[in-house]
Amino acid sequence: MMKKKLLVFLIVYFSIISVSFSIEPDIFVQSTVNRASKLLGEDISKDEKIEKLKLIAKETVDIKGIGFYTLGAKRKTINEEEKLKYSQLFEEYFLKSFSSRLAEYTNPEIDVTNKEKISENYTIVNSILKATKERPEINIDWRIYTKDPDNPLIRDLIIEGLSLARTQKEEFASVLSSNENNIDALFKVLKEFADN
Repeated sequence: MMKKKLLVFLIVYFSIISVSFSIEPDIFVQSTVNRASKLLGEDISKDEKIEKLKLIAKETVDIKGIGFYTLGAKRKTINEEEKLKYSQLFEEYFLKSFSSRLAEYTNPEIDVTNKEKISENYTIVNSILKATKERPEINIDWRIYTKDPDNPLIRDLIIEGLSLARTQKEEFASVLSSNENNIDALFKVLKEFADN
């Protein structure tokens, strides 16, 4: 009887813990940038930094969600096989683009300043990339997908008012419109970038 009561208590306790320990979007962002900043300050090769940054991105970014957003209306007209191929190519493209650019920074300092819940599923987290001798202070807003409060994910970065996801969407739309809306043309661009 005592064992049963203990088991029930533990189940209830850990259920409460799992709910109460949902990650606040601003804490999630600060934790993520701290991880990246610490990594970029390590005395390791650029290639090693890139591989470790890819792991951080896989854990914290909704790569699939961003991918289908950037594909725009075209995602409604391609078949399941093409969607799978696109997701795979976009992930390779995104990880290379993200990690190679970020690896150029040395110990960037980012401070989270505010957060605003804009819907049930999204919170905007405001932050500042501190100025250095080489660059001015930069405002960075993070669009965080919070449908699962225990696993928030980055859906977009808005740098000085410019949405990276929207910019990428426009670039992909340009590739498609220049190639008679042929998805294979976009596949080729993504593959060439990832392979070079």
